[in-house]
Amino acid sequence: MRRFERLAQIRRMDPYADASEIYRLASAYEFPWDFARALELALYRTYAVPSIGRLLAGTAEFTDRPQKRYDDTALLLDAVVEHGFGSEQGRTAIRRINQMHRSYDITNDDMRYVLCTFVVTPKRWIDTYGWRRMSRHETIASAVHYRTLGRHMGIKDIPGSYEEFEACLIAYEQAHFAWDEGARRVSDATLDLMASWYPSALAPLLRTGTLALLDEPLLRAFRYTPPGPATRALVRRAVRLRGRAVRLMPPRQAPHHARQNREIKGYPHGYRLAELGTRPVPGVRSCPVRHLGTSGAE
Repeated sequence: MRRFERLAQIRRMDPYADASEIYRLASAYEFPWDFARALELALYRTYAVPSIGRLLAGTAEFTDRPQKRYDDTALLLDAVVEHGFGSEQGRTAIRRINQMHRSYDITNDDMRYVLCTFVVTPKRWIDTYGWRRMSRHETIASAVHYRTLGRHMGIKDIPGSYEEFEACLIAYEQAHFAWDEGARRVSDATLDLMASWYPSALAPLLRTGTLALLDEPLLRAFRYTPPGPATRALVRRAVRLRGRAVRLMPPRQAPHHARQNREIKGYPHGYRLAELGTRPVPGVRSCPVRHLGTSGAE
């Protein structure tokens, strides 16, 4: 297979009817590393919305058990990508996601914003750092895939196109990004987790490198001191150079899914989708707020 042959295959497909298959080809074959990094950043930027960051701090999942929370989120979301919405694995993953979310008092607006980050952040990342830009077919398919996921999650007023997802994200961040002490704790715990995947001596460099990839609104919301211009330029250039190197490599012949990522460390002996995630109990630290109108069995 030649370097652009899979892109030609994607362009022959219907970005609406074949949306999830196109998304799988893009995320598992064309840009697996980039999608992993972009979705990490997508979840990370949601902490800067105080209602989200404060809730995550209250559950203690991201501060006390960050590796498990990272693993479970990646594995549940990617099970839908790998196996499809109609598969047993896909239905199980969505059921677990819904069971967890229904235990908290999360607004529809916050849920919709998180969905927007899954659509917008990967395109922004890949267009900046990937070995090529996302095609229009891939962009449409991503929006359709997550619109479908949103419907399965019961989210209302979901944007209909990539452009609408991006406009919703921009408006929500402008209105809601702000400082919150709990959100900062979650952010710090996440940065520490990312650094823990590498030798400890590299931790300070990795933290600085990660901050160099963040945009100004995120840095302001968390009150981080921005890295200097030279550092930011060096880090961003290095990531772009990685993309250029990948472009010269042979195309991937086998899919790479989240369960194969080296950053997934919590299940060395395997896992069952039905057992991933948390099972919050009303009134204790892991579930600070009951979601109105739901039962603990949901």
